[in-house]
Amino acid sequence: MITIKELTKQTGITVRTMRYYDQIGLLHPAAKTEGGHRLYEEEEIKKLQEIQFLKTLGFSLQEIKEMLSDENRDWSVGLQKQLAYISKEKERLEEIEGTLQGLLNEIMLQGSIDLTSIKNLIQLYQQNLDKRKVYLNHIFDENESELLENLPNINSGSPETLEWIALLAQLKKHMPKGISSPEIQRIVKRIHEKEKETFGSNEEFVKKLWEIRKSPQKSESAGFYPIDSDTLEFLEKAFEVYLKDTV
Repeated sequence: MITIKELTKQTGITVRTMRYYDQIGLLHPAAKTEGGHRLYEEEEIKKLQEIQFLKTLGFSLQEIKEMLSDENRDWSVGLQKQLAYISKEKERLEEIEGTLQGLLNEIMLQGSIDLTSIKNLIQLYQQNLDKRKVYLNHIFDENESELLENLPNINSGSPETLEWIALLAQLKKHMPKGISSPEIQRIVKRIHEKEKETFGSNEEFVKKLWEIRKSPQKSESAGFYPIDSDTLEFLEKAFEVYLKDTV
């Protein structure tokens, strides 16, 4: 037999935790000394290892107690239930991850964040997913719909999305310099190049995207991240200058 202090040294589990396991009936010591010190044998050590393993799988102490006390328990039922829980939790964490990335991207774009606006935007996106799909399928054919998968997502941390966001942020920063300024024209040039890289030479597809983007109502129906009309108008005029100079 070993004492509780020796057990904690071997396992890294605190004395307080071991006492709590004893208190709730999860793991009793094999015996106690005359002074009341808990003693453990190989069987208790093995059970403790089982408890710690089940904890890593996300089971609660009450669930673990029930699982280990019932020799005829159907483990497949409990494991399937826990797998379903973990899958839902994974989805929840992925949603939180996307929201956090969206907030970081919002700071990159705007220099600050409006939590209320972001919350409303996320809720609107989640609630109208089916409506947006119907709307987009009405405008784009099957081949074009595949290209929609390449659109940047404000809640994504992919290099492609981050570059789009960085370009838009730079555009907003240099807008006071005018549509013909070298800084703006370099940005527009890169936007044009990235447009080709992302969507190929499908000019009709890009034209449809731009028509949606210029309309706040259509952009909302399509689920596009809102860009203010002044920035869009500036970008359109800057593109006119760029295309004129490249002819």
